[in-house]
Amino acid sequence: MVKKIIMKSYLGLILLFMYLPIVVLIAFSFNKSKSRGNWTGFTLKWYGELFRNSQIKDALYNTIVIALLSSIIAVVIGTLAAIGIHSMKKAKKTAVMNLTYLPVLNPDIVTGVSLMLMFVFIGTFVKMQMGFFTMLLAHVTFNIPYVILSVLPKLKQMNSNLYEAALDLGASSSYALRKVIIPEIMPGIVSGFLMAITLSIDDFVISYFTTGSGVSNLSITIYSMARTGVKPTINALSTLMFGGVLLLLFIINIRSDREEKKRKSIKTGGMEV
Repeated sequence: MVKKIIMKSYLGLILLFMYLPIVVLIAFSFNKSKSRGNWTGFTLKWYGELFRNSQIKDALYNTIVIALLSSIIAVVIGTLAAIGIHSMKKAKKTAVMNLTYLPVLNPDIVTGVSLMLMFVFIGTFVKMQMGFFTMLLAHVTFNIPYVILSVLPKLKQMNSNLYEAALDLGASSSYALRKVIIPEIMPGIVSGFLMAITLSIDDFVISYFTTGSGVSNLSITIYSMARTGVKPTINALSTLMFGGVLLLLFIINIRSDREEKKRKSIKTGGMEV
């Protein structure tokens, strides 16, 4: 009994430590006063000011466009790469997978600085300035490994005989890819897409090093605004970003749960037969 109380108290303290700052931020985004210490009443005016701010609207536009474009490009490249890796022999596959894990484990600041140096170096040979395009390329780069890691488990679950059967029945390689492989691994592709969007919206460090003057996303804008003091509009913007990322994570988890139940249902049905 005492052990259970201690365990629940410990869990409660961890959750309190993790989420109390976010709860305070959300609460003060609805505070009438600009004060960060006194609650003077409920208001939505900071959200209204937020959407009248042209700097924030530009940052929101850049964030959404870069998140969507980078996720779509990363899904195409990552899915094809995962299919290629899946067909490799064991030794070569292990080596490529280790290379795939490196960008995931690499600190963001190292990735950001290395990408910045690469773009500057390329810029000495071709006409390319740091800005929207370089930030988009950076987001595509760090999203690809996550798409690969989302799609590969679905390829492992897929019956490899399906593709060969399609070829035996006269289908071309591209037709079998579109009609057999892609539908089978679609849940992994969608999960990778949602994960890429979440990471792109959430990123600050890599975006900060790979953008140029006049181009910023929401995380960079919040950082710039916070340097002159935390305003209520920053609380409102942070609350909306937290809500957006939370919604995407809920969708990913619900999809994962449904896929797991479907997989167990198919497995159980097969045993009964």
